[in-house]
Amino acid sequence: MAVVSLLDHFSALEDPRQPGKVLYPLPEVMLLVLCATLAGAEDFVEVRLWGREKLGFLRTLLPFRRGIPSHDTLNDVINALDPDLFGACFAAWVEGLREDEPDIVAIDGKSSRRSRRGEDHPLHVVSAWATRQRLVLGQRAVGGKSNEITAIPLLLERLHLAGALVTIDAIGCQTRIAQAILDRGADYLLALKDNQPSLAGEVALFFRTPEATTARVFETVDADHGRIETRRHHVSHDVAWLTTDRRFPGEPRFPGLKAIAMVEATVERRGTVTTARRYFLSSLPLDPRTLARAVRAHWGIENRLHWVLDVVFHDDLMRLRTLHGPKNMATIKHMAMNLLRGAAGKDSLKSRRKAAAWNHDYLRALVTRTAR
Repeated sequence: MAVVSLLDHFSALEDPRQPGKVLYPLPEVMLLVLCATLAGAEDFVEVRLWGREKLGFLRTLLPFRRGIPSHDTLNDVINALDPDLFGACFAAWVEGLREDEPDIVAIDGKSSRRSRRGEDHPLHVVSAWATRQRLVLGQRAVGGKSNEITAIPLLLERLHLAGALVTIDAIGCQTRIAQAILDRGADYLLALKDNQPSLAGEVALFFRTPEATTARVFETVDADHGRIETRRHHVSHDVAWLTTDRRFPGEPRFPGLKAIAMVEATVERRGTVTTARRYFLSSLPLDPRTLARAVRAHWGIENRLHWVLDVVFHDDLMRLRTLHGPKNMATIKHMAMNLLRGAAGKDSLKSRRKAAAWNHDYLRALVTRTAR
């Protein structure tokens, strides 16, 4: 059965309960929570209610001999699962969904604002997003946004990135992260801001020189709602001057650096014109058109992943706050999103969740990846 094949990817998960006291097998718990999440359930009380109503359907996939566990049991099991192992299993499962063609992979973090306890930080998850296929490749939960610097290399270790271009905002502009990307057989495009003040200042100064203005430029124009935005994309492969003497004289400032870039955005709205400039480092000797595509693709993680989690899955309203529950439910939501996006058709994700709640055949097709 195809659903068993899906669950086989998570067979490495260890059941945290004492073996002699397990009434509801872990594969049944995982399938119940995943199916209920696909169908619109948003907490364990709703998962149990959905499962009781759909027990007959669930028994076409797995035995469920003892029926549906209580919401407390569901909460205890999900809370106790090892989130790092669960995340590794998720990444292995996604590899079977990916296309072979290299992609632009955007990495960014998102906080679930209500998943906090007392003065603790809310759950913050760093995710990797395949922009062309619109697929979540993996995630790593951290204690707060400031910890993304340590979480990103750990996330990269789980991913198969050969041939990809990895884009990260300024918090990821670190030599350690750049080297980790290169070690995975990928290239990087890193935003450069004031967290690297000296380097950012030098690159900004370079793009004010006559030498930089003679480089090729790719221009795009967007106009909507009375707003006209013109973006000019500049790239220079002249990076030999970006060296440091910290360890060795003449050592490159960033590993594998092949290009520096600037995106100059001029916005005209209601007679007011503003201009902003953003700077980037890349290990790929990219051209201005490729830069434009990669920068635009990176922001897709905001409206195609983070926005969907908040609006379709109500992630900001999640009230799980203890143990590993918030981290593991973040992974389950990413599983659900990948399955929903894998279905053919032009229906919105919101409509697909409703169809999964109403139509057993459609839900079965989602979890077996045969939805058309």
